[in-house]
Amino acid sequence: MLSFLKAFETKLGIKITCSQETEPMGTAGPLALARDKLIDGSGEPFFVLNSDVISEYPLKQMVDFHTKHGGEASIMVTKVDEPSKYGVVILDEDTGKVERFVEKPKVFVGNKINAGIYLLNPSVLDRIELRPTSIEKEVFPKIAQEKQLYAMVLPGFWMDIGQPRDYISGLRLYLDSLRRNTSDKLATGVNIVGNVIVDSTAQIGEGCLIGPDVAIGPGCVIEAGVRLSRCTIMRGVRIKKHACVSGSIIGWHSTVGQWARVENMTILGEDVHVSDEVYSNGGVVLPHKEIKTSILKPEIVM
Repeated sequence: MLSFLKAFETKLGIKITCSQETEPMGTAGPLALARDKLIDGSGEPFFVLNSDVISEYPLKQMVDFHTKHGGEASIMVTKVDEPSKYGVVILDEDTGKVERFVEKPKVFVGNKINAGIYLLNPSVLDRIELRPTSIEKEVFPKIAQEKQLYAMVLPGFWMDIGQPRDYISGLRLYLDSLRRNTSDKLATGVNIVGNVIVDSTAQIGEGCLIGPDVAIGPGCVIEAGVRLSRCTIMRGVRIKKHACVSGSIIGWHSTVGQWARVENMTILGEDVHVSDEVYSNGGVVLPHKEIKTSILKPEIVM
């Protein structure tokens, strides 16, 4: 993981510092653990981002919003069709001031939920003890009671991508966003259908048909005649000739054999090798495995 982050330090020209938990600390405890890394004496607010959500991340607009209202903390909220599945944020529609939170309401009280994107003043750290703590249930309600918590409605798309099926849906939303905003990042060509993003170091063979909603990572090799749709192909993967991958996630440095068929939310961990002509119907395969026989129904291969 550290070598992976080092590559991004170089690419983005920033310094990345890790703070590691020795036990699960909830959603607020890790902030107390990293207190000395978050406070630099400037008094400037800092972002906290949940890593299992995807959106267009309008961070500049959020800084402007936070500066304007002058409160202690800002959270991003997003509108959902079924708020009863979530904790709902009740706020003043004019000012954005958060009034209260309602956990999985039985009757309709609103349709805005926490989007997992926060901008916090350093003083918020004084409210968090070094123990397993929930920022949503223990910290934010107290700040709201003191009328110091504000919510900004997230423009554009939002998706919780913590589960594989949601990850694939999130990829579709992200690629749709690229199409609307910066379509030059998307791949084009006679072998591309719909929205597809391909790393510049990936190799695509002749006669492939790729898309819609496909992401191909660095160093991948897609051999001739391959069919890819609604899938993510991670770094260093090789998809051999005439294989078909749909609705699946292929993990780092894995291989899918010739004429193999991988579909129905198959998840391959790192360094998994699927043999030629093998079929996977929803298999979830742990890292460093070789799959020589077909997986005919969804199951976990350990």
